[in-house]
Amino acid sequence: MSAKSKLSTLILILSLVFLYAGCLAFAKQDPELKQCTHQCRVQQQYDEKQKEECVRTCEEYHREKKDRESLKEVGQDPDVEFHPGGELSECQSRCVGLAGEVRQLCLFRCQQKWRRDYASRWEEEGKKQSKEDEEDEGEEEKHNPYVFEDKHFSTAIKTGKGRVDLLTKFTHNSDILRGIENYRLALLVASPKSFVVPNHFDANAIFVVTQGRGTLTLIHEDKRESFNIETGDIIHVRAGTPLYLINRDDNEKLFIVKLLQPINQPDHYEVFYGAGGAKPESFYETFSTEILEAALKTSRDKLERFFDKQGKGPFLEASKEQIEAMSSHEEGSKGRGLWPFGSESKSKSAFNLFRKREPSHCNRYGQLFEVEEDEFKRLKDFDLRVSYANITKGCMSAPFYNSRAIKIAIVVKGEGYFEMVSPPVSPKSSQEDSGGRKSGSRYQKISSRLRSDTVFVVPAGHPFVTVASRNNNLEILCFEVNIENNVRYLLAGEGNYVQRFEKEAKELAFKSKEEEVDRIFGNQDEEFFFPGPRQQRGRDYE
Repeated sequence: MSAKSKLSTLILILSLVFLYAGCLAFAKQDPELKQCTHQCRVQQQYDEKQKEECVRTCEEYHREKKDRESLKEVGQDPDVEFHPGGELSECQSRCVGLAGEVRQLCLFRCQQKWRRDYASRWEEEGKKQSKEDEEDEGEEEKHNPYVFEDKHFSTAIKTGKGRVDLLTKFTHNSDILRGIENYRLALLVASPKSFVVPNHFDANAIFVVTQGRGTLTLIHEDKRESFNIETGDIIHVRAGTPLYLINRDDNEKLFIVKLLQPINQPDHYEVFYGAGGAKPESFYETFSTEILEAALKTSRDKLERFFDKQGKGPFLEASKEQIEAMSSHEEGSKGRGLWPFGSESKSKSAFNLFRKREPSHCNRYGQLFEVEEDEFKRLKDFDLRVSYANITKGCMSAPFYNSRAIKIAIVVKGEGYFEMVSPPVSPKSSQEDSGGRKSGSRYQKISSRLRSDTVFVVPAGHPFVTVASRNNNLEILCFEVNIENNVRYLLAGEGNYVQRFEKEAKELAFKSKEEEVDRIFGNQDEEFFFPGPRQQRGRDYE
């Protein structure tokens, strides 16, 4: 194609583009683009190659126009020029000798080529940065001894009707949590209309029902204690107590979180099945045949047939009639009545989290339910407080720390994240200096995403905060060990500890006038639950 022909082509294209610049707004196919490409195809002086080049130029200009309008919509200047490495300037310098519309189109093509190249480099840089961030996050989680996720659970028992998942030892990643090394956490899930065969374990235990309805039976020395359980019930089970359980709901699974304190071996407990046979294996069968014959006064043949019948595992399906019969045999109960007008509790062995007169803390940003030792005496055996936080979506708890208590928390529902202030930690966290602190920074931010069944531990004295996602409430069940004489120190909001400082202490500590300290720590007038970070951005700060 001659230079003259090329020049006429470019001039025609520019004329077509600017001729239809004021046409209708973009539709499924933009009318301006449609008209421009149509004019390219009807030019009789063009061969097919020239027509295709004309169409491509129309499309490129159309895309550039949309990009410029998009930039204007988000408040950016589409005419800002960038000159990385002189590449754009070099290209534009070749357009200087041209004139009029041809020069304008040449500059347009330079700008467009540079933006494509720049976008490609930016994308590659973004991918590189994302990869580095993921590696950093993975490294942080790998070295995070305070957080336990799905991979840290092992399935101890599983059948078609239920399962028990056991969390690894709290000292699995590091001995930094050796203060709770003699505790284990387990999750029991029972399908509708299922029966958990009688068993006992060599550990004291606290059960908390987080979903569903069931009937639990405990066999004591001189009586049987049965009571119906539901969401929010806390049950104390002493080591060695035989028990069995049914899920009395037709549709909903029964979820129970168990905190166990082993008796015989630190951080390890065993489950013993008296009932059963081939599966689960009954401990009766471990005795010699002669002992069993004498103890049960039954012949060998009958014993073999008897213990060989059961082979479906520790979770069995129960009939409707069996479930109704066991559910109606509630014994040892004072009767629940209609809360809050009913009796105080169903049993000395159980207490309901949500049947208190009111939550410990409550506003539109969240609720906190707590059960203390003086309300449920059995918690004293554990030196334990049980609590349940329901943080409204997009909101957060107040930052605080416990003076003595170690918090073991598990996410029941929802998503979010938590942040905690900790001394620097590493995989070799036990190899600290004599002052308990490594060289370098005094503190390290520990953070992690939270989702269902995530377990996190907050040691005593460690400030922390939990935040709910913008999509769902965040519900967290907490066991606070070493609760006797514990003090909860709020770091923000109504009642925060800075507000109790003397004037001189405030001014010395923050190198500010007392009025400024009071203004900073008095701005947040909510207590314990606040709007979250994203909600706060739309508010005016003082």
